[in-house]
Amino acid sequence: MRSTATTQGVRIQVESEYLPDRSNPTRNQWFFTYRVRIENIGQRTVQLVSRHWIIENGRGQIEHVRGPGVVGETPVLGPGQSFSYQSFCPLDTPIGSMRGTYQMVVPEDVGAEFEADIAPFTLACPTSLN
Repeated sequence: MRSTATTQGVRIQVESEYLPDRSNPTRNQWFFTYRVRIENIGQRTVQLVSRHWIIENGRGQIEHVRGPGVVGETPVLGPGQSFSYQSFCPLDTPIGSMRGTYQMVVPEDVGAEFEADIAPFTLACPTSLN
């Protein structure tokens, strides 16, 4: 499952995948990985300083995850540069979704900040989709 969103010159693409070898459906444990590519297609340097994920399981229960950076980093991206990383999400249902924002700052413009949207993407065990 894929998603793409662009906010103020920052394009965020996400692709998710079900990991059957890490999952245990008999214990209501489904494990997903997602790969994120953050690309600066704008004209100014930006830095990712924090994240806010909204994770929803198949029963509509929502969890908010906030924290500094991503995978222990706060990447600075000049025009034309990109940063990619991979992470994971366990769920207690075979289907769910994620969406959120990255909080970005503009280092050369003190006080300039914005939220870059992460478009919703589905987390789904292939057998749960009809």
